[in-house]
Amino acid sequence: MFSVAVKDHIMIAHSFRGEVFGPARALHGATFVITTEYRSKDLDEDGIVIDIGKAIDVLAEVLAPLRYKNLDDLSEFKDQNTTTEYLARYVHTEVSNRVRSFFGGDLRVVLEESHVAWGSYEAPVGSE
Repeated sequence: MFSVAVKDHIMIAHSFRGEVFGPARALHGATFVITTEYRSKDLDEDGIVIDIGKAIDVLAEVLAPLRYKNLDDLSEFKDQNTTTEYLARYVHTEVSNRVRSFFGGDLRVVLEESHVAWGSYEAPVGSE
């Protein structure tokens, strides 16, 4: 399996509902380092998994509406706990929608919330 990965980051604010979240139920900030890893059994006719420039641009486009926002205020997250795992799936869906016309392999999205904790979501592009 071949793979290519690109990274970006966002700074957001959000809060959680539920006793399990303890003090994180209050509004707080988070910085996520996001990696999108494209995986394919084969290389394309140019000998690549995906054009790295396109992968960088797509990730930046997906993250732009979230940068420096309070996720609690965004309609797409209404009544949703924007956990690391949930956001990984959200980014996966948004990236998949943008790359499915030129990439058909697997996509893994990893959100690092610190140097010791992260969450991810992985599925074939277009499987949502």
